[in-house]
Amino acid sequence: MKAQRARTAGARTAGGARAAHRTGAEARSGEAGTLAFLAELSQALAVSLDLRQTLSETVTRVVDFMQVEAASLFLLDPATLVLDCRICVGPVDIAGVRLAVGQGIVGTAVAENATQLVVDAASDPRVWRAADDSSGFVTRSLVCAPLRTAAGPIGVLEIVNRRDGTPFSSADAELLELVAAPAALAINSARMAASLLEQQRLKREFDLARKLQKSLLPHRRRDGFPVIGVNRPAHEISGDFYDHFELADGRVGFVVGDISGKGLDAALLMVRAASLLRWAGKDGIEPAAWLARANDELCETTQDGRFVCALVGYCDRAATRVRFAGAGFPPVIVQRGDAFDEYASGGPPLGILPGIAYEQQDLALDGGTFYAFSDGATDVRDAQGRPIGNAGVRALIARHAHRSLEPRLRGLLADLKQLRLVDDTTLLLVEAPRAEQPDALLELRVPARAEALRDLRSAVRATLDGLGVEPRLRDTLVLAVDEACANIIRHGYGKACEGDIELRLARDGAMLAFELRDTAPCADPAALRPRPLGELRCGGLGIALISEVMDDWRVEPLAGGRGNRLVMHKRIDDIAGEANEA
Repeated sequence: MKAQRARTAGARTAGGARAAHRTGAEARSGEAGTLAFLAELSQALAVSLDLRQTLSETVTRVVDFMQVEAASLFLLDPATLVLDCRICVGPVDIAGVRLAVGQGIVGTAVAENATQLVVDAASDPRVWRAADDSSGFVTRSLVCAPLRTAAGPIGVLEIVNRRDGTPFSSADAELLELVAAPAALAINSARMAASLLEQQRLKREFDLARKLQKSLLPHRRRDGFPVIGVNRPAHEISGDFYDHFELADGRVGFVVGDISGKGLDAALLMVRAASLLRWAGKDGIEPAAWLARANDELCETTQDGRFVCALVGYCDRAATRVRFAGAGFPPVIVQRGDAFDEYASGGPPLGILPGIAYEQQDLALDGGTFYAFSDGATDVRDAQGRPIGNAGVRALIARHAHRSLEPRLRGLLADLKQLRLVDDTTLLLVEAPRAEQPDALLELRVPARAEALRDLRSAVRATLDGLGVEPRLRDTLVLAVDEACANIIRHGYGKACEGDIELRLARDGAMLAFELRDTAPCADPAALRPRPLGELRCGGLGIALISEVMDDWRVEPLAGGRGNRLVMHKRIDDIAGEANEA
C-alpha cells in the first residue's frame, strides 16, 4: 500500500513537472506569437489610409488573436464628447450605440484615459447592460483600452468574454493596451488623410466657384465707356459682384451687390443673385421696380436666412445723368469738383420681406463722378485699427481725383489694400469720358523718405534711357526730379515724413511731362521763387535747378488743405524726330 502511494505521488510529481515545463514553453510561444501579431497588425494598419478599413482590420484581428466572443471600437466626437460605436464583431450588433464620456466602462476608459479591466461584470455596477438586456447576450468579463494620442484619447477598443469561459486577466489588459497603440496611430493617420482629401475636394469646388464668379464679371471696356468696376475678394471667393450692360435705347445699366455671410453658400447665392439682377435689369424698367422684382424672386427661393445688399441703376452713354435705387447698400458718393454729396439707400436688403417698394433717385452728374462701393471699402482699417468709414473713402477719392478713370480705380484699390482689407470689396464708378491724357511712360509711388529716392532715380533713368535721351541731359533731368522730391520731403512733409510721393512721367509727342504729387500741407506757389545757382550748394539746388533745366513748371495746391501737384515739362527734339519718322 505504501509502495502504491509512493508510485502515485511520484507520478503526480512527474506530471506536475511536465505540466510546469509545458506551461513555460507555451508562455515562450505566447510571447513570440504576441510580438508577431503586433508586428503584423502594425504593418497592416500602416498601409491603410481608409478609416473604415482601419477600424475593421483592427477589431477583426483582435477577435481572432485574443480568442474573444465580441469586440468593438468606439470613436470620440470631441465636439459633443460622445463615443460612437463604429465597428463591432460578435453575436450582438451594437454599431451606432452612443455613450457619453464617463458612461459605462467604455466611457470611464476615456474619462480616466486608463485601461479598465472587469473580471466579473455581474458584480460591477459600471457595466452598461442595455445591449445584454435587449439581446439576451451575457457579458461576463471585459477589457476597455483607450486609444491614446498626444492630444488625448480619441476612442476605446473593447473586448468581451474569453471563448474558454475564463475571466480576463491583467495580462489580457496589458496586451490590449499594446494593440491599442498602433490602432490609435493608424486611425489618426486615416483621419488626417481623409481631412486632406476633403480639403482638396473643397479647394476644387472653391476653384470652380471662383472661375464661375469671374466669368460673370463684365469685361473691361476701353472705348470711352462711362462705367468701370473692380472686385477684390478678402479670401478665396467673393460674396461681392458688379455688372454693367448696354440697352437698346442707348442707356447703360449697372449693378453692385454684396451677399451676406461667407463661404461657398454665399458664393453660390452671389452667382444666382448676379444672374437674377442682370435678367431683371435687361428689360429697362425703373430701378425701384427692378429691385422689387429681384426681391420678390429671392424671397420665394432663399430659405437659409441670407440676404443681398444691392444697388442698381442706369446712366446715359455720356454719363450726364444717373438714375438708381439701393437695397441696404452703403450711401453713394458723388464728387463734383471739390464737393462731395452722399445719397443713402431707400430700402432693406433683398430676400428678407416680399412686396417691398423701393425708392429711386435721379441725379445730374454735371461733370462729376458717381462712386458706389460695398461696405468692404468703409470697413478697411486705418493705422489705429479703426474703420475708415465714408469720410476715409472720400479722402482717398480726393487723393486720386486727378487721374483718369482706370488709373484712379487702381489707385483707390491699392490704397485700400495697403490699409488692410477685412471684407470683400467692390468699387463701381460712373463718369463722363475724359479727354485722353498723354501716354504714361512711368507711374511710381515711393515713401517720402530720402532712402526711397534711390529706386525713383533708377526708374526715371531707365525710362529716359528707353527713350534714347542723351546721357548728359538724362542725368540732369534725373537730378531735377530728385531735387524736387527732396524739397517735398524736407519742406513739405518736414520731420514727420508720413506720406508718399507719386511720380508720373508721360510723353505727348516731343514733350515730356514730369508730375509729382504729395499729401503734405498745401504750399504757397507765390512763395516758391528760385535763387541764382551760384548761391546754392549741391543738395540744395531745388527750384533753381528745375527752372534752369525744365521748359516750364508750376505748383498747384490740391483741394482740402493738403496735397500739392508739381508739373514740369521738357521738350526733347530727338524724340520728335523719331515720332515724325514713325
